[in-house]
Amino acid sequence: MSSAASDRDESSLLQPTASLSHLDAAGRARMVDVSGKPDTERVAIASGEVLMRPETLALIRADALKKGDVLTVAQLAGVMAAKRTADLIPLCHPLPLTQVAVDLTLAEELPGVRITATVRTVGKTGVEMEALMAVAVASLTVYDMAKAAEKTMHITNIRLTEKHGGQSGDVIP
Repeated sequence: MSSAASDRDESSLLQPTASLSHLDAAGRARMVDVSGKPDTERVAIASGEVLMRPETLALIRADALKKGDVLTVAQLAGVMAAKRTADLIPLCHPLPLTQVAVDLTLAEELPGVRITATVRTVGKTGVEMEALMAVAVASLTVYDMAKAAEKTMHITNIRLTEKHGGQSGDVIP
């Protein structure tokens, strides 16, 4: 593929395919009115990684860090964060979450911790932001709990991996 074709492909990814629903006619931010939408089951899955030295990963595996059980605390932090998303992101709707699952896996090949969050609801709007928030805060918690051992960890690759339900249906980027 030529450089020009590649540039066109990349720039088309940046172009919105629909109007931004969080802006009113004057371009001001607003919370979207979802009152006319039907309640449907919605699921979002997000993931991310915390990269670290093998020695730091070994300390986490051995539960040898002074702050305690890194994986359990980060898992709980992720669940709590998903539940508080609307408190932190101004235009998010508060949602009645029916499930929040945060899984942390020690990954020697990174080396680091791989984090996946699955969030479910039955409602008028999706749970993508809640899943992303769960991963972000779980990642920050891993960093906080292990920073005494290593300050050069990297939180990376936080992304939506799947979305199901709602008007746009299934999205798997």
